[in-house]
Amino acid sequence: MSQRAAVAPVRRIEQARSRENFPVALRVLPGRYRRHLLALYAYARQVDDLGDEALPDPADRVAALDDIETELRCLYAGHRVTHPVVRALAPTVAACRLPLDPLVRLVEANRVDQRVTRYATFDQLVAYCTLSANPVGELVLHVFGQAAPARIALSDRVCTALQIVEHLQDVAEDHRRGRVYLPAEDLARFDVTEADLARPTAGRQLRELVEFSAERARAWLDAGAPLVSSLHGWGRLAVGGYLAGGRATLDALAVADHDPLRTAVRPRGRRVLHRWLAATVRSAG
Repeated sequence: MSQRAAVAPVRRIEQARSRENFPVALRVLPGRYRRHLLALYAYARQVDDLGDEALPDPADRVAALDDIETELRCLYAGHRVTHPVVRALAPTVAACRLPLDPLVRLVEANRVDQRVTRYATFDQLVAYCTLSANPVGELVLHVFGQAAPARIALSDRVCTALQIVEHLQDVAEDHRRGRVYLPAEDLARFDVTEADLARPTAGRQLRELVEFSAERARAWLDAGAPLVSSLHGWGRLAVGGYLAGGRATLDALAVADHDPLRTAVRPRGRRVLHRWLAATVRSAG
């Protein structure tokens, strides 16, 4: 493996335990599921970091992403791999029979990030989410052995919604990185300029745009919510956690008056737990 792919070596599995919200690997899950989810998370974080932070030159980032895809394909071909995150993923690939395609799509999403920094329409943003977000839900369903086509379709709705929610949380941070995930058609509709995204607090028009986008994301979450009741066992519990995290974040945005610029919008743990219990109990009933 080239030095490009080895840049920013990480201890992703250990870091995953403390960096993200609890639904990433619910502590109540049996160890085998936690290990598989953490391995998936470590892989996704490594790919994202190669696309975002590891190298200053976009051409080098693309080369590093090419390297990790090569490692993936070597793994699936039964050849030796050297990248630590891909090696750590190997037992999960084998035990859960993970398909290659969603793992490759996560790489492609980060290639897209090197050449696309703005989206003209909501439909274009949704198409991007088929690469950046939906593969994660599909892989999680495989971890729990419940990846039927109808469930994957519902999962895609949930994951697209979660990606949009994350974009709403990170409007200021994304803008500082030169990226805008609010579609241009929505910016124009609410008379919001990119200069408005660099202000210390959101003006009325931006708050109205964020509220509109949040309600659209909530509708997508609701459309995918039947996924939880279609699952059984630990899969229902875990996916209910992801759904709860999205809904609790939307609640936090509302509490912040839909201003993602003034302060970091993050859901309170108690609110996530409330939403998680509501999702799992309702689906059980």
